[in-house]
Amino acid sequence: MPAQSNLKPVLTAAEVNALMDTVFPQLNESSAAYQAIDVFPGGCTVRLNAGERHLRPGGTVSGPALFTLADIGGYVCVLSHAGPDALSVTTNLNINFVRKAEAGPIDGHCRILKLGKSLMVFDIDIVAGPEGHTIAHATGTYSIPPKRNVDVVK
Repeated sequence: MPAQSNLKPVLTAAEVNALMDTVFPQLNESSAAYQAIDVFPGGCTVRLNAGERHLRPGGTVSGPALFTLADIGGYVCVLSHAGPDALSVTTNLNINFVRKAEAGPIDGHCRILKLGKSLMVFDIDIVAGPEGHTIAHATGTYSIPPKRNVDVVK
């Protein structure tokens, strides 16, 4: 259910992935673990391809890896809907861990609750496993930098 129905993406998932590769290359330094899968009006789907480096003892995907997926979901939403300004930053992120997750694909279904001129509020349902059970749920806020006038005459 979309929370704000008048939203239209300005970037596709492929364009967001290319932008993140340029401005945030350390995210996927050794593998394409985090990626945007889909961008649609009012939200996005992101994926963590959880491998050995994301596991804590006991074979469970670590909380920091899932927290990163939640944050990337917000970043993809703000880039794809507010514009490709890489200086948008997280101002708040709250996460609840519900179930353990094992290695493999973990998807985050993110929706924009409110997109204003300076803030974007979102939530994300993180799901995994063959039944697609919720393993974590997060809410967050991104700060959107003011538009810069690049046509300044000297």
